[in-house]
Amino acid sequence: MKFSHVYVEKDVLNYTTTEKILNALKKSTVVEIQRYSDLFLRQRQNYVMQKKYPNIILAKKRYDFIYRGSEMCENFGIDEFYHTSNVLNCIYSCDYCYLQGMYPSANIVFFVNLEDFFDEVDKLSCDKRIYLSISYETDLLAFEPLTGFASMWISYAMTNENLLMEIRTKCANAEFFESTAIPNNVIFSWSLLPQEVISIYETSTPSLDKRIMAIRKAIEKGVKVRISLEPIMYVDGFEKIYSDFIDKLYEELPLQDIYDFNIGAFRMVKEQAKKVEKLKETSFVFCYDTKVKDGVFTYKNEKYMKEFVYDRLAKHVSKDKLFLK
Repeated sequence: MKFSHVYVEKDVLNYTTTEKILNALKKSTVVEIQRYSDLFLRQRQNYVMQKKYPNIILAKKRYDFIYRGSEMCENFGIDEFYHTSNVLNCIYSCDYCYLQGMYPSANIVFFVNLEDFFDEVDKLSCDKRIYLSISYETDLLAFEPLTGFASMWISYAMTNENLLMEIRTKCANAEFFESTAIPNNVIFSWSLLPQEVISIYETSTPSLDKRIMAIRKAIEKGVKVRISLEPIMYVDGFEKIYSDFIDKLYEELPLQDIYDFNIGAFRMVKEQAKKVEKLKETSFVFCYDTKVKDGVFTYKNEKYMKEFVYDRLAKHVSKDKLFLK
C-alpha cells in the first residue's frame, strides 16, 4: 500500500498504533492536523480523483462509537444487533458500494483509539449478549498488514463472552489464519459473487478463486465462516452464471462446515443511489430494470434473483443455515 500523504491529528501522534502505521509508511509525507473532520468533511473535494489516489488520516474517535444495526442488513435473528467502524472508507472500489459519495472525501480515516471502542462495547454488553459487526464500512482484513486492527479486535473478543463479533471481508489473506488464533465468538464473513460479476463490478478485489482459497484455510483452522452472497447483481446470462457459481462453491468448499449463508440482492437507499450513479456514470449497475420501493433502490426482479440463488444453494445446504434478506 502506497500513500503519498498521511495526515495525523495532534492528539494521536504518540499512540502506539500511530507509530506502527507511520513506521510502515516511511516514504509518505506526514502532515500534522488538529481535527480529521476539517480535512475529511471539507466540501467540494474531488471524490473520483481521491479514490484513484487516496491518502490516510489518523484520528481519534470522540463520540458515537456504536450504532444500532441497519434494517438494510441481515441480523441473523439476533435482536441486539449493532455495528461499529474504526475505519471510514475502503481500499476497494466496488461499483455497487453505498460508501461511494457517502462522505465528501475518498481518503481513508483510521481511528487509532481502539481501547475507547472496546470500553463502549464493554458497557453495551455488560448485562446482555450482543452481535457486533465491525467492518460494514471498510475491509479490516485488507488493511491488516498496515494496521493490525483485526488482530486487536480479535484479542478483545477473547475477553468478552457476551460478544459475538462479525468481520466482513473480500480479502484473500489466507496467511492471517496461519498465525492468528480466532476464538469461537468471532465470525469471518466472506462476500462472494460469481467471477463474471466480480470482473464487472469488483475490479480491484481478489478473485473468487483466491477468496475460496482463504476460506478453505480459515475452515481448516476451525474458524467460524459465513458466506455472504450479497449483493446479488444482475448480469446477462444470470441463471447459468449463478448456477455454475453455486456448483463451484459446492465442489471446492466443504459447505457443511460453513456456519451460515446470507443471501440478498443489490439494494441502496434512493438518495445514495443518485450520488453513486453520478460518480459511476459508465457502470452497468444502473443499466438494468430497477425500481424504488419504500425509499430503497433495487432491481425490479430482485425477488426472483434472490429466490433463484436460494433454491440452488438449498440443494446443497440445510435451509436452517440460509438467511434470505
